[in-house]
Amino acid sequence: MRTLITALLVLSLAVSVHAAATNGSELLPPGAKPGECYARVFVPATYKTETEKVLVKEASEKIEVIPAQYEWVEEKVLVQPASFKLEVVPAEFEEVEEKIIDQPAHTVWKKGRGLIERLDFATGEIMCLVNVPATYKTIKKQVLKKPATTRKVEIPAKYITIKKQVVKEPAKIRKIPVPAEYKTVKVRKLISPPQEKRIPVPAEYQTITKKIKVSEGRMEWRPVLCETNVTPKVVKSIQEALQKAGFDPGQIDGVLGRATMAAVESFQKAKGLPVGSLTIETLNLLGVKLQ
Repeated sequence: MRTLITALLVLSLAVSVHAAATNGSELLPPGAKPGECYARVFVPATYKTETEKVLVKEASEKIEVIPAQYEWVEEKVLVQPASFKLEVVPAEFEEVEEKIIDQPAHTVWKKGRGLIERLDFATGEIMCLVNVPATYKTIKKQVLKKPATTRKVEIPAKYITIKKQVVKEPAKIRKIPVPAEYKTVKVRKLISPPQEKRIPVPAEYQTITKKIKVSEGRMEWRPVLCETNVTPKVVKSIQEALQKAGFDPGQIDGVLGRATMAAVESFQKAKGLPVGSLTIETLNLLGVKLQ
């Protein structure tokens, strides 16, 4: 096992020396301490987690239609409008008394009773012409008191009828107001018209978490284990620490084999450590101290 580690260190040192000879001395570990071993390891890129509020749905409005409201009410409706009707008022008559000539004045011959003075006996019969005065009688008849206004009624003269009707008050037309007729019916009455209610819908946001790269991955010199500080006891402590951290190192036998190195690399990736060699930083994080 020590031979394998020595070969790896020699190979790594040879590559480093060759790179230094090719590109210059800046490729050698800076600030190296005597008695320590170093290896170039890949330092993965570093990230930081940030939360960001992103717009999922823009603010808008929701239109809610409120329907019109109705109720049943009793209401009087016009069945027939108010109007007038024409009524004929008949003529009025009254009875009046009137004196009429029954027989006109005239003269008649009457026999005389005898002369006061007789001339002789030869005088014959005496005849006298006597005036007979007119005689009158009272009759009752109807006379027109007030003529009709809408039509003219002609009443013929009556000579044999004693009583007749006369117009007392003429016929006329008068306006009699006829009240409007109503009846109660049930109708739907609008209480409130339909309207729109605008309800603001706020914008929807969602908080997302994203990783932002802070630095790129790079190769760096890091202190590593070497023959001087790696013992089976240290390897066994590493294996036990890996198993406790949940990374299977294989058989815990103090041998730095493939299973143990695979567990080391998995641990380094999970913790964001440089991957490739068993660095002192990895030991410190595992809680393994070198004796």
